[in-house]
Amino acid sequence: MYLNLVQIAESFGVSENVIEDWIRSEGLPHVPERGRLLFDRAQVANWAAARGLAAQAGFLAPAASTQATSWPLETLLRQGGIWRNLPLAEITPTLVRIVETLPATAPAVRQLVAQRIKAPSGVTLAPVGGGFALPHPSARIALGRDSGTVALLLLNEPVPTPEPAVDGLGVTKLFFFIAPSPRAHLDILGRLSRLLSRGPVRDLVNQGASDAEILNAVAAADAAPALPRSENKS
Repeated sequence: MYLNLVQIAESFGVSENVIEDWIRSEGLPHVPERGRLLFDRAQVANWAAARGLAAQAGFLAPAASTQATSWPLETLLRQGGIWRNLPLAEITPTLVRIVETLPATAPAVRQLVAQRIKAPSGVTLAPVGGGFALPHPSARIALGRDSGTVALLLLNEPVPTPEPAVDGLGVTKLFFFIAPSPRAHLDILGRLSRLLSRGPVRDLVNQGASDAEILNAVAAADAAPALPRSENKS
């Protein structure tokens, strides 16, 4: 579940300025999304627990239940593919080729999505640290529950960004995704973010592992049972 800046500030009982300061100085986990900040509840709860910060009961309280995953990342990644050794000039053409393979969509829809991808500011980069980013269409897209894709683009040089990365690592690894719906967008964004916060997928990509090794690791993450939020530390 993702929370916004106001909800996080209310949970800690501090101002929004304090939360922004924690992002800059304490590494509070967050994801930039269309000009706003989103926070994965489980990641923030773990971050707070490691620092002895007691969040009040509310948005950070354990949820009674969570929805099951409806969009296996491994299936979506097999759809989009893994693209290696790409120069910067090939990013947009590659994204268009990925869009052209979207399943269960009409040619006119794929053409429209491709036009949006090619437009200035048509893709939100969404860097998440460690040299990774989660680019996705800037405009909301609803393709239908049977469509969507995830692709891994490995670049041979960093993507220029308006500001240098906090960790000093240039962005060279892109998990591009198009979700079937706005609800699925937040689900996939959150799961990819958690997948790259630590664990075998991030390590395998950094080590230059084969496509099969990466896909198997993503499949294992899909199959892993959801931990209770109080135990979810990865």
